[in-house]
Amino acid sequence: MDLTSSSFNDGQRITGDFAFCIPDPEHHVCLGRNLNPQLAWTGAPAETQSFALICHDPDVPSQGDDVNQEDRTVPASLARVDFFHWVLVDLPASLGEVKEGEFSDDVTPRGKPGPHAPHDARQGINDYTAWFDSDNDMRGDYYGYDGPCPPWNDEIVHRYVFTVFALDVARLDVEGKLTGQQVRAAMQGHVLAQASLTGTYTLNPALKA
Repeated sequence: MDLTSSSFNDGQRITGDFAFCIPDPEHHVCLGRNLNPQLAWTGAPAETQSFALICHDPDVPSQGDDVNQEDRTVPASLARVDFFHWVLVDLPASLGEVKEGEFSDDVTPRGKPGPHAPHDARQGINDYTAWFDSDNDMRGDYYGYDGPCPPWNDEIVHRYVFTVFALDVARLDVEGKLTGQQVRAAMQGHVLAQASLTGTYTLNPALKA
């Protein structure tokens, strides 16, 4: 399989149009346009019954003590964990593209609704759900796509990995508030092929994506 995007090039910087937050000289960050990028895939096996799509950041700090703290940085040596930005399942086998802004075109405080999504697909919750859990203004279930917002004081540039999976089932056997971990587990043994595309992003003015 091959995965391409007209929104960004593999291994290159994602622009602020597709980010949850963009740099702001006065307040470090402000909200971005939060569009989902365009993605197109080809070469799926003939036996494909549906597609799943996951976007994750593998570079999220495993500890939050230094995150977005003045006069401190998140050290590059800190262990990193996955943060899921988009979990989408049950895309029909006839589909070969998601259009720019089709699933997200703004930041939605308290999260976009779900799990129903275009093309009769289902969207899971992303990890902003847990991130904003203690924020009274932003707390909620964040379904669908919400783009990059890495710590503005992180010493490393973050990677955002978009992966499309061709599956041998028309409907993935997972229910409720789907998480990235649950979808990964449910796909085990059902993946016929997959393809990935990686973009980079940083909010640290001292770094270049």
